[in-house]
Amino acid sequence: MAYLQTLGVFVLAGLCEIGGGYLVWQWLKADRPGWMGLAGAILLVLYGWVATWQPTSFGKTYAVYGGIFVVMSIAWAWYFDGFWPDRFDVLGGAIVLLGLGVVLFWPRA
Repeated sequence: MAYLQTLGVFVLAGLCEIGGGYLVWQWLKADRPGWMGLAGAILLVLYGWVATWQPTSFGKTYAVYGGIFVVMSIAWAWYFDGFWPDRFDVLGGAIVLLGLGVVLFWPRA
């Protein structure tokens, strides 16, 4: 159960960071209204707070989160921007997930 909670916090952090960055991007690059930029900024601050919910150290948390971020960014681009990941995007995402699984869950002596 602890694994699911850990992954859930990473996913929530990813939604805050990617969603916040996306809203700021839309505001600045796609000429969307200012409230989108403000909402994005709030989500980015929330991302920083949510990440502190992890029980591991800062460095380990951010190392693992980097892998979650890669995979979630590919999924976000597919869902929101119409980007179709090719087999190399999928393979790269799978490799990243495997690596973060080793870092986060591999039994330590």
